[in-house]
Amino acid sequence: MSRRQRAVTAAAAGRGRDSFGFANMMHQVLTESAARPRALFSVASILLTCILVYGVADTLRFLPLSNSFSSFPSIFPSSALDNDSLQVSEENRLETVLNNAAMQDRTVILTTLNEAWAAPDSVIDLFLESFRIGDGTRKLLNHLVIIALDQKAFERCLTLHRHCFALITDGVDFHQEAYFMTPQYLKMMWKRIDFLCTVLEMGYNFIFTDADIMWFRDPFPRFYQDADFQVACDHFLGSPDDVQNRPNGGFNHVKSNNRSIEFYRFWYASRETYPGYHDQDVLNIIKFDPSIMDIGLKIKFLDTAYFGGLCEPSEDFNVVCTMHANCCYGLNSKLNDLRIMLQDWKYFLSLPLTLKKSAIFSWTVPENCSLDSLHHYDSTRMSL
Repeated sequence: MSRRQRAVTAAAAGRGRDSFGFANMMHQVLTESAARPRALFSVASILLTCILVYGVADTLRFLPLSNSFSSFPSIFPSSALDNDSLQVSEENRLETVLNNAAMQDRTVILTTLNEAWAAPDSVIDLFLESFRIGDGTRKLLNHLVIIALDQKAFERCLTLHRHCFALITDGVDFHQEAYFMTPQYLKMMWKRIDFLCTVLEMGYNFIFTDADIMWFRDPFPRFYQDADFQVACDHFLGSPDDVQNRPNGGFNHVKSNNRSIEFYRFWYASRETYPGYHDQDVLNIIKFDPSIMDIGLKIKFLDTAYFGGLCEPSEDFNVVCTMHANCCYGLNSKLNDLRIMLQDWKYFLSLPLTLKKSAIFSWTVPENCSLDSLHHYDSTRMSL
């Protein structure tokens, strides 16, 4: 019998003993009460109340928590549960959320959220709005799972969206804005890679998207059918097979198979080989590693014509799928340019068809975001 099966059996046995002991107590009291007829009715009433209360409490103790109404799990840890039981509980809860959101082919859309990006009128509101006004994207909200990294983000998620999951990280507080390349930022990025590996191991394909990416058109028709791992780019050089392309880990589509699982394990392990680097920098290094060829991973780099960003914007509004607020430092700068981006899209939608087909319309961003905003990152990296 496995460790998980023993835990479940022990819980059931304990419940049985509790019920059996309570039944014996009932039998004894009722037997004694038979000799006192006048007290029988009172005793029976009390016992009936106890039975109802005990039954409800016992039932609630073993009911699975709904992903929409459960408390944030790390806030009220149970000292009665060992680590194995907690791990099983987390896996079961994640399986429930993913299964509820999955498409028929077990594909889910995932994003992460912390308190800073979850505040009202912040990044998450703009992100969800883009799905609602995009071309063929509203239906994709049914398959979006928001991974909350702290309590406030989880609580906000429950007020906004159907599929929420609280990701526990012992001893790490992700609620504040994680500035680019700070230790907090690095922990958050590598936690994400580890979590995505778990999703693949559970047999789910996924699109991972940063929440500062606006979804303007259904991206699935633009994905390559033969790729295990396809990733957006900060800079695209013209060929989806050119490893010199500069990938951006904020948007990728990954199929669950042995190759992708082994790749994510290798990617996560490489954080120790390259300390002080975030996941995207490490990806840019390991994409040349012979181990990738040994794994047999099929990689495709996504064209910025369809999957653009502030580093390299999509030029044609008629084909753009997503736009990323990359090459941007600071939450306020991101929010400013994301709002402008949404306004540009709404203006495009309002145009008559003849004008939509013209090539004269272009983005009015970046405004506050620019490559200059990353100079702080460059100086920080030099000091690592």
